[in-house]
Amino acid sequence: MKHYLRHMAGLGLAIGVVAWSAGAMAAEITKSPEVAKSGTLVIANTLDYAPFEYLDADGKQTGIIIELAGEVAKMVDAKLDIQRTPFPSMIPGLAAGRFKIAWETFSANPDRLKQVDFVMFLKAGVAASTTPDLVASFSGDHPLCGKRVGVSAGTASDFLVDKLDAECKTAGLPPIQKSVFNASTDIIQAVLSGRVDARLDDATASSYFEVTSGGKLVVLPTLYDVAPLGMAVAKGDAATQTMMVEALAELFKNGTYQKVLDKYGMGKYAIKEPYLVDSMDKVRND
Repeated sequence: MKHYLRHMAGLGLAIGVVAWSAGAMAAEITKSPEVAKSGTLVIANTLDYAPFEYLDADGKQTGIIIELAGEVAKMVDAKLDIQRTPFPSMIPGLAAGRFKIAWETFSANPDRLKQVDFVMFLKAGVAASTTPDLVASFSGDHPLCGKRVGVSAGTASDFLVDKLDAECKTAGLPPIQKSVFNASTDIIQAVLSGRVDARLDDATASSYFEVTSGGKLVVLPTLYDVAPLGMAVAKGDAATQTMMVEALAELFKNGTYQKVLDKYGMGKYAIKEPYLVDSMDKVRND
């Protein structure tokens, strides 16, 4: 659903190649030709969407996706190269062949599926967060109507708020005032400073920021658009898709997947198994 126009990032800007020791592979994973030839697993990622990917206090790449990607790299005996890329540039970059994998928390929709396919690995919805003093003001069947709401550019939340605004108008309620930001951290600061009333984002990330904010942010109870989330892979690239599904399936099987999610408090957003979505009829409800 991750995912956002990020500051500090240009298309294809490499933050660096993170080397992972190969170790003994628990299962034989079918490598894509690119990985087999180069010995490198290249993944486009924003590195700006905690708890999925971010830089810690020491500048180290970390988060759920970074850890899972590192485990996949081990399985295919490759180095992991994270290419820091703004979210809105990812699907066009895949379609243009600039890279093979954009590992974020994408939700599938018909427009995106015209250009890319998805390997699903998580599920979540969209939730709004606000400050404790404003919680009571969000009520009724349309709690965001008349509110100033911050979103990240190009994400599911960006499109969702337009849909919710149309519902407000149909119900004869004040419109939603949407503000688009370059980074999720900028939206949080806007909420805390009172420049917007709430931020609309993945429920997973919202839950994470509720905890890390020490109570300064509160997630509202309404959950929108519950759906599976996945990485984007070049359309019809069967070799890369097979490699990622097989590798993730092994991480699901050996317990690493659940362990990583639990580490970041995201265990309840696990799905049963990874799977490919190349058309909307492949999207599962579990």
